[in-house]
Amino acid sequence: MSDYRLTASTREEAGKGSSRRLRRLEGLVPAVVYGGDQAPQSIQLAHKDLTRALEEEAFYASVITLTVDGKEQPVILKALQRHPAKPVVLHADFQRATAGTVLKVHVPIHFLNEAKCKGVKLQGGVVHHDAVEIEVNCAPKDLPEYIEVDLINAELDTVIHLSDIKAPKGVTFVALAHGSDLPLVSIHKAKGASSADDATEEGESGSAE
Repeated sequence: MSDYRLTASTREEAGKGSSRRLRRLEGLVPAVVYGGDQAPQSIQLAHKDLTRALEEEAFYASVITLTVDGKEQPVILKALQRHPAKPVVLHADFQRATAGTVLKVHVPIHFLNEAKCKGVKLQGGVVHHDAVEIEVNCAPKDLPEYIEVDLINAELDTVIHLSDIKAPKGVTFVALAHGSDLPLVSIHKAKGASSADDATEEGESGSAE
């Protein structure tokens, strides 16, 4: 598990005007921390520190050590508001991840052996990703950075659903708990491949005659 740390301070002023001033003049991002048995807390943290962490995929599904006014607390990134046209983070929400908390987090999927699987290497198929992340429920200590889906044995026209994946220890898949067995990845012939194959076969047949 990656060790992510952020430092913040309490934000005294509220409102859109104050938030704009923080971002424009001080290079800070307004944020809020909530959850657990404590009241929500308005905070501010350095924009450069947050954007640097956001460049790493694992940050989005990791327990982060957030230090506010010198006091550490475990949190996860719950929501993020970005500027629609500029590389600027406008606001962030963090949820406390103390012991006993049940987290609901979107975890990225890592697909393994795509180019090596039988459906692609031997049968000319193309891998289609139906999902890139899975929503999970778990305790903070069980939160996975990612979930692996190995395609090494997948053949042409294979469809791998959520129920085909073994959840890590202590983790449950939210969609399955609600009766939805989502497709994650499939392997099919590329569009137009069938026509090309048929034409090749006909040509070979004509030559033989």
